[in-house]
Amino acid sequence: MSAIQMVDLKTQYHKIKADVDKAVLDVLDSTAFINGKPVGEFSTALASYLNVEHVIPCANGTDALQIAMMALGLQPGDEVITPSFTYVATTEVVALLRLTPVFVDVEPDTFCMDAAKIEAAITPRTKAIVPVHLYGHAVNMEPILALAEKHGLYVIEDTAQALGGSYSFANGQQKKVGTMGHVGCTSFFPSKNLGCYGDGGAMFTNDAVLADRLRMIANHGQKVRYYHDMVGCNSRLDTVQAAILNIKLPLLDGYNAARRQAAQRYNELFAHHPKITTPFEAAYSHHVFHQYTLKLENANRDELVQHLAAKGIPSMIYYPVPVHRQRMFADFGGADFELPVTDWLTERVISLPMHSELTEAQQQLIAAAVLEFLQ
Repeated sequence: MSAIQMVDLKTQYHKIKADVDKAVLDVLDSTAFINGKPVGEFSTALASYLNVEHVIPCANGTDALQIAMMALGLQPGDEVITPSFTYVATTEVVALLRLTPVFVDVEPDTFCMDAAKIEAAITPRTKAIVPVHLYGHAVNMEPILALAEKHGLYVIEDTAQALGGSYSFANGQQKKVGTMGHVGCTSFFPSKNLGCYGDGGAMFTNDAVLADRLRMIANHGQKVRYYHDMVGCNSRLDTVQAAILNIKLPLLDGYNAARRQAAQRYNELFAHHPKITTPFEAAYSHHVFHQYTLKLENANRDELVQHLAAKGIPSMIYYPVPVHRQRMFADFGGADFELPVTDWLTERVISLPMHSELTEAQQQLIAAAVLEFLQ
């Protein structure tokens, strides 16, 4: 049995090696390293996949969030509602733009922003809500969209961990995550469900005017070369990465299906253990399991991590310190927020290896090691 990885990029690559290698060599042969033809092709293909009008590629997922907030005209002091149980990039850009993060708690079962907690956090200075589709599970978007419409707020979806997942509305309508708000943002970091072999990101929207602003800001604020209409930045998806993503995008649904199958195997292996709560999937969410995350009760999580490592099994804690308790947010009063569910989760979650190449034999070995420790 091959060594167990948190994300097995090498095995995945070898399955598509011939196509990827050719695509990369074609880019090298063309020497169109910036804004080459594969970039436009990928934008068109991803827009079709997501059923959105506009996809604007950029350099990474963090840039996507920052550019989205800039394009929506958010100004220093404007408040942005966001979860604290997320990767720091979600709120880092809020601070970078001198906006004010307002943290709300998450649901204990889905790990996602609790829509019921949002309205109490809205003030006259609130301008946007940033729901994060965490670990591959969709946020409950319908009530959030209703609140945003009621209060005239923008919705910026952080889809970095859930590309390819979907959300079902009460009337039966389904939409891909990232396509329901004013703008969706994603990352193509190598470990993502759709990952390239470096950094990459994208924004998507159905608003043509907003799409133009997103493109301009990502390109130094210019539409015509050397004529800069607004302050922007330099954020591009390079051609090599776009060429790789063109190979992998048609495989995304298969990758996600493999992750769901692996999650189901884990669920069966851990079923009914009194110290383990396996991941929850709400009826409205098509979970794509970027992570497979357990909640532990009455167990020493740090010792479990060490126990697994001694057996050659990796694990991760996403996230040991919530964003509102990070030192970087002290000036924003982060520690003043009371988020009991967030604090509770940070003490209990542990993520096990999860990727599209995970085998049943590997999962049995992983589960046996976890259960051995928890007996």
